[in-house]
Amino acid sequence: MTFTFVDLFAGIGGFHAALSAAGGHAVLASEVDSAPAATYTRNWGLAPAGDVTLLAADPQRLVPEHAVLAGGFPCQPFSKSGHQRGMSELRGRMVNEVLRILEVHKPPVVMLENVRNIAGPRQGEVWKAVVSGLRDAGYRVPSVPAVFSPHLLPPDRGGAPQVRERVYIMGTFVGRERAWNETSIEPIVTPRTRVDDWTPDRWDLQRDVLEPEHAIANRDRYLLSREERDWIRVWNDFLHRTRDVKLPGFPLWSSFWGDEAVVDATAPDWKQAFEAKNIAFYKANRRAIVAWLKSNPELRSFPASRQKLEWQAQDAPRDLRSCLLHLRPSGIRAKKLSYAPALVAMAQTPVVGPWGRRMTPREAARLQGFPDWFDFGDQREALTYKQLGNAVNVGAVYFVLREHVLRDRADLEDLPLGHALVDAIANSPVAPLVPKPLHATEGQLVQQVLDPVGG
Repeated sequence: MTFTFVDLFAGIGGFHAALSAAGGHAVLASEVDSAPAATYTRNWGLAPAGDVTLLAADPQRLVPEHAVLAGGFPCQPFSKSGHQRGMSELRGRMVNEVLRILEVHKPPVVMLENVRNIAGPRQGEVWKAVVSGLRDAGYRVPSVPAVFSPHLLPPDRGGAPQVRERVYIMGTFVGRERAWNETSIEPIVTPRTRVDDWTPDRWDLQRDVLEPEHAIANRDRYLLSREERDWIRVWNDFLHRTRDVKLPGFPLWSSFWGDEAVVDATAPDWKQAFEAKNIAFYKANRRAIVAWLKSNPELRSFPASRQKLEWQAQDAPRDLRSCLLHLRPSGIRAKKLSYAPALVAMAQTPVVGPWGRRMTPREAARLQGFPDWFDFGDQREALTYKQLGNAVNVGAVYFVLREHVLRDRADLEDLPLGHALVDAIANSPVAPLVPKPLHATEGQLVQQVLDPVGG
């Protein structure tokens, strides 16, 4: 048995991948950006409609009946990397368009996704408005956000070695009265959720994500530039000279390593604190640092962000070439080769230290749970990385939806489209085996069983 779903703010189809793996059939997708819409069409055989506001203006005519409404509404207004204008920004009000569709169709389940910051202290009123709007539309939703990351899932449940905490707003249609009376319901997942006793330290990027070096087409295009190799060489020399020093958890800012360095009294408090800590670190390790600075005068010609190091690799060998690196605006960040920080829709593609190269688009897609058959065509790779950074993680979506439906099955089975939804979910595998659609002219879908992280 199958169920129908609507995929709003669809991007390249992370929700589509997860819901189709659970037995769902998309009856409508919507994506306003033509580039991800083209990727969506290429892979799913369904051309997304455009602006959600146009659909919400007449949902009775333009939106088919469906069992699940899914969507990762625009996160930029709530993200820490943006201005955090929330609902004062047009994109932040897109959830209101979702509510208009829900008021008309009342699908059994609504599944929304956004950055964790939407439920943070600066967006408290936004969070209350979203929850209240869903309850007014008849959906029972927790007051506490459901937060989850794919690295908390074992590989045989669709997990992936990426720390990507996202808020999942899950609602079951129970009518407005019950929705407002049953507000104490617990979220289906939390950042402390343990799945099958899995511990994230068991991830291994080389085993679980990375392609064999000999199998990477045009491998040279992912190699670091000479300038980037110089940055790593200089900081590796620092790590070698301070190998007996316990590195601090705060960012290392070499511009404050000098006898004349002082805290900038005009800087924000948080920055003054980092400056003071760096000055103290320099004084405590002056001999080693001075020797390093004298041996590497080119450091001062580096971009300001490359004169900073964030060592987050704990007890890993003191060698950036053994780490996963991010060349961030805030500095060079080093982590263990166990699991990756969240992919973002910016030019911060992770660097695989042992191989001196950036992650390939295929590897980035695996981090997001997309199967290896997923095709980005001949578009610029920068667009591919951006689209993956904006996507939802397939395994996390699949797990959260499955757990939600199984928990609420008693309420869902009483709804017109709910029985098919429960039946499909109950009979779905524990990990998303993403079906590969044929082109529309080639007939019906075929199932292709794939490893959830693309191995």
